[in-house]
Amino acid sequence: MERVAGWSVRHRALAIVGWLALVVVAVLASAVIPGETASSTDPGDSGRAERVLDAQQTYPRPQENVLVQARTPDAAGPFTRSPELRRATEDLVAALRRTPGAVAAVRSPLERDGSRLVSEDGRSGLVTFEVAGPDERTAEHYDAATEAVETVQARHPEVRLAQAGDTSLARVVDEGIKGDFKRAEFFSLPLTVVILLVVFGSLIAAAIPLLLAATTVVATFGFLQVLAHWVPVNSATSSMVLLIGVAVGVDYSLFYLRRAREERAAGHGVAEALRTTARTSGRVVVVSGLTVMLCLGGLLLTGLDNFKGLTAGAVLVVGVAMVGSVTVLPALLALLGHRVDKARIPWVGRRRTAADRSRVWAAVARAVVRRPLVWGGSAALALLLLALPALGMRLQDAAVTDSLSRTVPTVDAAARMQEAFPGTPAPARVVIWGKDPDAVAAPAVRKAVESLHGRAAANGGALNEPISAARAGRALVVRVPLASFGTDETANRALETLRKRTLPAALGDVPGIDYAVSGKTAFAYDFTQRVTDRTPYVFASVLVPAFVLLVVAFRSPAVALVSIVLNLLSLGAAYGVLTWVFQDGHLSSALGFTAYGGVVGWLPLFMFVILFGLSMDYHIFVLSRIRERRLAGAQVREAVVGGVASGAGVVTSAAVIMTAAFSVFVVLSAIEYKMMGVGLAVAVLIDATLVRGVLLPAAITLLGRTAFPGLTPGARSPRPRRAGR
Repeated sequence: MERVAGWSVRHRALAIVGWLALVVVAVLASAVIPGETASSTDPGDSGRAERVLDAQQTYPRPQENVLVQARTPDAAGPFTRSPELRRATEDLVAALRRTPGAVAAVRSPLERDGSRLVSEDGRSGLVTFEVAGPDERTAEHYDAATEAVETVQARHPEVRLAQAGDTSLARVVDEGIKGDFKRAEFFSLPLTVVILLVVFGSLIAAAIPLLLAATTVVATFGFLQVLAHWVPVNSATSSMVLLIGVAVGVDYSLFYLRRAREERAAGHGVAEALRTTARTSGRVVVVSGLTVMLCLGGLLLTGLDNFKGLTAGAVLVVGVAMVGSVTVLPALLALLGHRVDKARIPWVGRRRTAADRSRVWAAVARAVVRRPLVWGGSAALALLLLALPALGMRLQDAAVTDSLSRTVPTVDAAARMQEAFPGTPAPARVVIWGKDPDAVAAPAVRKAVESLHGRAAANGGALNEPISAARAGRALVVRVPLASFGTDETANRALETLRKRTLPAALGDVPGIDYAVSGKTAFAYDFTQRVTDRTPYVFASVLVPAFVLLVVAFRSPAVALVSIVLNLLSLGAAYGVLTWVFQDGHLSSALGFTAYGGVVGWLPLFMFVILFGLSMDYHIFVLSRIRERRLAGAQVREAVVGGVASGAGVVTSAAVIMTAAFSVFVVLSAIEYKMMGVGLAVAVLIDATLVRGVLLPAAITLLGRTAFPGLTPGARSPRPRRAGR
């Protein structure tokens, strides 16, 4: 690292131009490489069904549903005998059929065989229709149908016409995500800039991490677009790349700037200060960067396409930030020299640029090393108590009605439709196919599909009407409403009934065909099952390499083991807080959500990988400071106090920035983002304060000389005495 930084300092112009050239090449490569991007495949049985549908020349047309019910049901009476409801239904059906080529297969509860479209209590009706193609005109046709529904609603104000279906639910989710990301960008960038100005105390110094993070993220996006031709990249990847890129860019810049300031304050010139910074903080950046990349790579063991693009983007952004930190960052600091501390912020600038030790953390560390068992035991007990609620954590993805507020009309429509016609807003899709192109048209298949109507009424409420079937190329898609269209226990039991009892009984004896079940409930169920099954392998793939890397970096198995245990403690505490808040529903009014009794299935594993990697930045930084002082001849307790006092302030500053970035997600509308924001922010705060400020110094003090075996105190002092002392 010292040689690399030395080259960058001597050839600063070449290093800076080369870095900018790398960013330009990444952007241009993403624009000039042609070809289709890779698409993701769902796991399990739902993925099998989707692969069959993707292989067809045509895709089943999206279905929309309109719930027809009186706004005052008690006054309206039964649906079939209510003049208002009948007139509104007839008007709606006529309006939909008048849309020129926009809709098809309109079904009404007033038709001869429409009894299945009347709710069990007889007070609600359901009008269903398909949005006609071709694909390039589906959006236009959907808008025309929706406009027809709104026009009829205006003519019948006493009747509620609530629309929810394939396209409407997909749109409201997409619009919610886009709105959330815009809101996140609106809050996060100004907040990050303000915190950077306070932390660095200088306009020029605060601009350095922003420049490193911005160029890192842009370059990563370029490389990721190239990689997307082979690896599936979903919409969540971009936000995660941005989040992680800002986090590591700020962390690495803080590590470098803090150490460079310390060395300059000790009387060294810029070049010598940067060489020492590269040998110490530069080494920390590389070790922590490699650890983060190894941890993130563990997500690949899930075998889920949804995580492949996310893993690729996260590993790329950390790798690019790491390379930039040991090349262009020293060159930029060499170019600026002492001017890096110019343009100080009033009141805070002088204190922030002085590179003094943290008095608060020094006082905490002194108290801890005097009574390590008391302080360490108390902190560990506090974390264990926080982790207790996680023992009852229940993994369950949020349905649309759980994720978004019912103030959204489509969400409210889906919730009302679920009450009257369970499972109808997003039914299970049974895909049937065979080797013979006409296998699904055989009389035996038609008879088996018809038998599903009778089985829906005789399965203990697991399945519901209305059941419909549509041809898609060589496949047949049967829509079967489950007892719930969500991902709760009721929906999962209904899905298991459909897969294990109903379909084998109806289709098991039909020769020449095969079948699989997809849909929102099936995907969430299969996804959670895959995550649960692969979690032990992911944990092992993260913990074992991290242990080996820490042993190599610090030459101490004891320190490596303690590091892993402390990280697991902080993560367990974050899991407990997440469960207590979102699964149990505490603070729901303050955070603006409604608890649905679970935690999003992918979040705990995602938090483990992300946080275990990112927390290593702080951990390795503080440990390196302690090790330096031991190497300089300090006793264990003195080294711990000095290392924590000089490193904990940087860690706290970095944690404040990262916590602020994560906390922005709490103000978003979707409950999944709120969970992620709270979980990550709480974990970072616990890790940067209780773990690094109390548990780590207590553990190193208790280990004593065994913490760094083979160390020769006094052999080299990487922290020279300040001039004048």
